[in-house]
Amino acid sequence: MEVNDIIKEENKVYCKPELLDDVHMHYCPGCSHGVIHKLLSEVISEMGITEKTVGISPVGCAVFAYNYVNVDWVEAAHGRAPAVATAISRLWPENVVFTYQGDGDMAAIGTAETIHAANRGENIVMVFVNNAIYGMTGGQMAPTTLIGQKTATTPYGRRIDLNGYPLAITKLLAELDGTCYVTRQAVHTPAAVRKTKAALKKAFQNAMAKKGTSVVEVVSTCSSGWKMTPADANEWMAQHMFEKYPLGDLKDNA
Repeated sequence: MEVNDIIKEENKVYCKPELLDDVHMHYCPGCSHGVIHKLLSEVISEMGITEKTVGISPVGCAVFAYNYVNVDWVEAAHGRAPAVATAISRLWPENVVFTYQGDGDMAAIGTAETIHAANRGENIVMVFVNNAIYGMTGGQMAPTTLIGQKTATTPYGRRIDLNGYPLAITKLLAELDGTCYVTRQAVHTPAAVRKTKAALKKAFQNAMAKKGTSVVEVVSTCSSGWKMTPADANEWMAQHMFEKYPLGDLKDNA
């Protein structure tokens, strides 16, 4: 390394990713979405695919993602992001297409679209933010809500006999032949953030190489929906969420 390069490295300071727009985010304090947006911005920019990346954002807390990450976006009806992503990827195969979905969207109203797009092996990336609750609409139970977890619609905790079991949809997607890469990560610590960034990069590389569907689940918090401080929410997530949704790669055929 040249002396000038060493000096540049030493003087490097942390700054906002160039693709992250300079606007106020609507997310609650401590929300994981902001960190994930930052990582998406960094990965897309560093890979040099800004001009050919298309994001699909459906209904949910991520509905305004187009206002934060400066790439092309298409809004989809609730749960239909994988169907819209399929159309764009097939019509413009030179583009890199990803969906950005919450658990209520991907694992409830959009279960059919999610499973069938992945089973077909569409060359798309699914970014799945799992905070085990409907965060945007008032904190109702989601398919991923844990047994015993209190929500607006399960005030005494989720019951198996009444509400059924939590749906580990990422685990289901890993069983499908069309998925090439399925991983579960988090963003609650610096180490976890680095792993999530690496996972997103691998997923986008798979899409560029036409290897099939990649799924990156990010186990997240919802301070408002959980009625906790951001710090307490992170601690609760580590103690309870990771037991049902353990971090790591579920499948890597790429």
